[in-house]
Order: sequence, then C-alpha cells, then structure tokens
Amino acid sequence: MNEILFGYLSFAILALSIAAITRKNPVHAVLLMIVMFFHLATMYLALGAEFLAAVQIMVYAGAIMVLFLFVVLVLNIREEEKGERFASGWPLGISLAAGLLILILIITDKVLTGRQGQFTQAVILQETHTKAIGKLLYTQYVFPFEVASLILLVAIVGAIVLAKKRLG
Repeated sequence: MNEILFGYLSFAILALSIAAITRKNPVHAVLLMIVMFFHLATMYLALGAEFLAAVQIMVYAGAIMVLFLFVVLVLNIREEEKGERFASGWPLGISLAAGLLILILIITDKVLTGRQGQFTQAVILQETHTKAIGKLLYTQYVFPFEVASLILLVAIVGAIVLAKKRLG
C-alpha cells in the first residue's frame, strides 16, 4: 500500500509542478503550486515526518503562497508587456539555471560521497523529529539556511522594486 501511495504522490507532485510552470495565467500557476504543496505534505506524513508536513502546510501552502498571490496581483502584468519584458532574458535565464544545476550536482556529489548518516535508528528514537531537525539546521546546515533567507529577502526587495516601477 505504501508503494502505491508513494507512486501516486510522486507522479502528482511532478505533474503539478510541470503544470504550474507551463501555465500562462499566474493565478492558476499559484493554485497548482498550492495543490502540489499539499501533496508534498502528504508525502512527508507517509514518511513519518509530521513536523515537516505541518511546516509545509503552514509556511509554504499558507504564507509563501499568499505572498506569491499578492505579488502577482500587485504586478498584474498585461499580456503585451510580458512579451517585451521577458523575451530577451530567456538565454541568460537558461544559462544561469543550467550553471546552478551543475554546481548543485557537483557540490552534492562531493558532500554525499563516502558519508554515512550520523542518525541511526537508535539515535532517532531517542530524539524527537523537531529536535533532530533543529540540531542539523542550526549546526551543520547553518550556512545554507542563511543563504536561503537571503534569497527570500532579495526576492521580496525585487518584488517591491518592480511594484514601485509599475505604480510610479
């Protein structure tokens, strides 16, 4: 039964992700992302990570999606402006995305090669999921955590700058 649920959730997450990035209407894309986030939370529940499922629902499906909808509604880019504004950026965007993907794969390969997990089943049973996540997040993964917060800050500042240009 778990294999069937995992297969469905995996397929649904992939299909919803692809559907979200191929939509022309940004509101439809955001709504598809919300459904995808609920599927991801269900997968976390099936894997026994209740804390991650709760955080997925509260933070991503709640707060981040409200922020996305707010930005989409504030910017309200008309169809004729989209072609002019975004037509020249595709080659640069694809190049940057490919470069970042290659960099992530190289770093991940170097980090994961030869490393065994430090959390055995006995260690996990002694600690709660929240405590184990907190230890890892604020000790071993503090730099990626801070980088993620900086990326979110830059995205918010960029949205404000775009909104000011549009209104001003």
